[in-house]
Amino acid sequence: MKLKPFVLFIFFISSIVTYSQNMQEGFTYLETGKYNEAEAFFKHILKEYPNNKTARLCFGRAVGLNGNPEQAKILFTNLLADYPNDFEVKLNYGESLLWNNEFNQAKTYFKDLIKEDPKSFPALLSYANTLSNLKDYENALIYVDKALEVSNNNPNALTSKKHMHLGYAYQNQQAQNYDVAETILKKNLELFKDDKDTLLNLANLYLIANRLEDAEATYTILSKNPENKILALNGLSLVAHLNGKEKRALALSSQAYESLETSSDEKTKQQTTERYIQALIWNKKYKPANTLINSIIETNPNENWILALRATLNIYKSDFKKSLDDYNLILQNDSTSFDGNLGKANALKALGKYDDAYTSAENTLKFYNKQKDATNFITTLNNNFTPFYEGKASYSFDNGDNEAFAFSNNLEFPLSTKFKVLGNYNYRTTNNTTTNNKATSNDFSLGLSYQLIPTITFKATAGITSANASSSDYTQLLTDISFNIKPYKLQDLTIGYKREIQSFNAELLDREIVQNNFYANYNVSTNFNLGWFTQYFYTSQNDNNTRNLLFTSLYYNILPKPSLKAGLNYQYITFKDQVPTVYFSPEKFNAGEVFINIIKDEAITKPKEWFYELTAAVGYQFIENLEKQSTYRFNAKIGYKISHRSLFNLYGTHSNIASTTAAGFTFTEFGLRFRWLIFEKPLFKD
Repeated sequence: MKLKPFVLFIFFISSIVTYSQNMQEGFTYLETGKYNEAEAFFKHILKEYPNNKTARLCFGRAVGLNGNPEQAKILFTNLLADYPNDFEVKLNYGESLLWNNEFNQAKTYFKDLIKEDPKSFPALLSYANTLSNLKDYENALIYVDKALEVSNNNPNALTSKKHMHLGYAYQNQQAQNYDVAETILKKNLELFKDDKDTLLNLANLYLIANRLEDAEATYTILSKNPENKILALNGLSLVAHLNGKEKRALALSSQAYESLETSSDEKTKQQTTERYIQALIWNKKYKPANTLINSIIETNPNENWILALRATLNIYKSDFKKSLDDYNLILQNDSTSFDGNLGKANALKALGKYDDAYTSAENTLKFYNKQKDATNFITTLNNNFTPFYEGKASYSFDNGDNEAFAFSNNLEFPLSTKFKVLGNYNYRTTNNTTTNNKATSNDFSLGLSYQLIPTITFKATAGITSANASSSDYTQLLTDISFNIKPYKLQDLTIGYKREIQSFNAELLDREIVQNNFYANYNVSTNFNLGWFTQYFYTSQNDNNTRNLLFTSLYYNILPKPSLKAGLNYQYITFKDQVPTVYFSPEKFNAGEVFINIIKDEAITKPKEWFYELTAAVGYQFIENLEKQSTYRFNAKIGYKISHRSLFNLYGTHSNIASTTAAGFTFTEFGLRFRWLIFEKPLFKD
């Protein structure tokens, strides 16, 4: 927090008896901030009395305070040459150094003045403010207290002390020393009870530290003063948003927006309008938000704050290219803009331009050292491209007396933001407790993933499976080749080919049934919470059978935090040949279900927090021409994020849907999963 140089008003009366000139009018101009009039007044005096010290001092002050600090310094330098031992002249020369932002020179100068007169209130206070501008707040507070010992409760010194506390707290906040910053701000409130600036800084600190209840309590205190009501409502709206209470956020923001009067200052109007538009966007009320943004742009076509809002709206609507255009406009206006730099990073990331996203986020930190949002953004990017290991152990069984133990290992080594090396090893052993038929399989594969262009990623893996069954041992080739394509906004398409072995139970492993799957997955999202996912598989097998599988799901996103959605699923399966004694292979199978899903996503969960997911579904299935059968399905997961590098979770599933397994049995599985980022950051980052 940069403090403006403290304006040291020296009120003095010099006895000027020559010609009995009266300069009280000029003194009044200086005291009341009418610097233009003061400059003209003392300039006129100096025409008649060019050597009058008091007039020269006052003229120098008027010039400096009227926006010409360089000229003021020249005037005081000349005065100092004429009166080298005059302490009052020295003080004014020192203040001209502050006006010119020459803080290091001022530090040495005022330190010498204090040696000359240790009890000089102006020297002590100017030195304290110099240290404050150099961000040496600890020593600045020592010297402002010394100034207050000389002049108890001096309002100028108290005001300086207040801003020093604010700057010192902000410095600690930037260093993420949140407890220290809180102590400093609370000390400020002891001196200035319910001070608006201090309460706003304290509330902001609580927001950054994710202490939302404390932030809400602080804004509530601020709201007790009617003059601060609108600011408090803006803050409370943000707290509600961070708590996931979007409707309350809009209600509070609407109250503030409707309270704006023509007499409200422009800064408050802008802040309140900005928060109101944000609240509309949070609630996906894109049309009224867009209308209000366009009406403001008509009169303020190049204002950064409204361009940032339009960019945010387009981010929420997934119009990332339009959003990027606005962030570039913001940076043309101000290359140091926080919204411009970090907003551009987010848009670039969404567009798959990860190297450029890194650059933009790092630019943000050049201007805003250690800024938490920018730091977290880079950490998230790093996590996406840091080599990781994921292991999973599971046990499953069904009512056909089959049981299996499985252990899978996955490694991913990104060598750049575009290229990854993949490795996988799976072990599975299965047996039937009735027939005592046993089999094991070991799968090993290597592969790569490469981003061809931001909207197309190619992935290929190849390997072998080695099976040991009751009557045969064999080795088969495994492969999975796919293209992930983002054809349009809010759309995702994956097409591919996968070769695998039917390995659900020992009997199937023994038969060495190879499946060649040609598949496509297509997902469409919307800006009105509706989504549609469709999957199609065409499978040819080495037993001359073929399969067609279609799955489609229409769902609605009810809540964003935690994510809650519900929908309808439909599945259709048909096999060319029916071999029910070997595996589930109906000529015609239809299933429909209603489902509900709630999830706290591990990707957005913070370290030392729990995450979870629960899906429940009920419906009917129709096999051939048989009567309909009721179905159910439950999937659950609960996990803990140990740190930003590691997590684990337990999971379980239970279902009686025939298509869940190759044999059509009621099926249960539970297991443990562990994920670990092997390094602190990507291999390709310094």
